[in-house]
Amino acid sequence: MIPSRQTAGPHEGQPVLSAGAPLERARAAMIMAHGRGASADDILSLSREFPDPDVAYLAPQAAGHAWYPNSFLTSLEGNEPGISSGMAVLKGIVDRVMHAGIPPERIMLLGFSQGACLVLEYAARNARRFGGVVGLSGGLIGPEGTPREYGGSLEGTPVFLGCSVHDPHIPEPRVRLSKEVLTTLGAEVTMRLYPEPGHSVNEDEVRFVREMVRSITEE
Repeated sequence: MIPSRQTAGPHEGQPVLSAGAPLERARAAMIMAHGRGASADDILSLSREFPDPDVAYLAPQAAGHAWYPNSFLTSLEGNEPGISSGMAVLKGIVDRVMHAGIPPERIMLLGFSQGACLVLEYAARNARRFGGVVGLSGGLIGPEGTPREYGGSLEGTPVFLGCSVHDPHIPEPRVRLSKEVLTTLGAEVTMRLYPEPGHSVNEDEVRFVREMVRSITEE
């Protein structure tokens, strides 16, 4: 088990934006984490690509527009307290959504770039049956050789990993490692590696996520 450092950290008290259904009336929820240099408003705009009247979309803002200061491939210690603070933010929103009556199997976690890394690491460290986990251009956090002895089980959680094989920030081997680790944790992982260069969200990824959203609202 890889513990999160117990700290309020820099992201405590940052705003959480929302769109879609009001949480108290929603059947499902998607928690969306933005990338470095972006904002909650940026990632929340992606929800327009998979609209559903029964889904509440929630997007937290990272302090200084970054969840942690360095590359996700560098030491975990060098990216603290940002990582643990980001984890605490995600946990707080998950708890809030569950308190509103939405079970974890109808909660999706989605992130892009640095947000994808945070979301994937959160899901691994807090493994349970989620409605879905989406990592767009991201991977599990930590340098090569980081222990991956996570506890718990994802219990068949659908996971989607999408990334370009020529992504300038996310090495293909890390995406493949993330698939392997999450599969070992019991997730049903779909990985799509695209030949087109770039660090962005493509239409194939949008279509796949749209189907994931549909699946959790039709259950």
